[in-house]
Amino acid sequence: MTRHASPRHAVLAMTVAALSLLLGGCAAEAATTSVAVDTPTLSVEVSPEASVVPSVSATDIAAGEIDEPVQVAVAPGAEGVGVTFREITLQPGAGTGEHCHAGQLIAVVKEGALTHYAPTHPDGVRVYEAGEAIIEGAEYVHQGVNEGDIPVVLWVTYVIPEGEPLAETDLANCG
Repeated sequence: MTRHASPRHAVLAMTVAALSLLLGGCAAEAATTSVAVDTPTLSVEVSPEASVVPSVSATDIAAGEIDEPVQVAVAPGAEGVGVTFREITLQPGAGTGEHCHAGQLIAVVKEGALTHYAPTHPDGVRVYEAGEAIIEGAEYVHQGVNEGDIPVVLWVTYVIPEGEPLAETDLANCG
């Protein structure tokens, strides 16, 4: 007789599978410059003979939402893609300076409020508060500034072609 895993275990298995697909895809050579990831539907079965089930734990360190569809892309011609996770802290009055990326940056504001100057915003500026997510696209010039009086903490994921810097400060190399 086959037992089905509880909904909680199914959600955990789907999360691990989606992460594996995403990270596994980073190591594979892509034929295109854009990647779309669909969450797979899984059916998890546990054998009644199984006496030891490996444990898996996951800790959400940040969560944010984007109210529009998202595609992750890197500059054409990339032979591979690097993924870097980074925590960035901007003290009051500090900024990133103008820069661009050869790929995309996906971030969540963990603490504080980041004033983001970019041509992608209707008025050229937007303030992101704690709990909001930011996506910066490839090759356009932008900067983030902490105009508040407490530190801004960002949790950032960079998806950048291998060999390229996480941020390009020589604006002549931007889009």
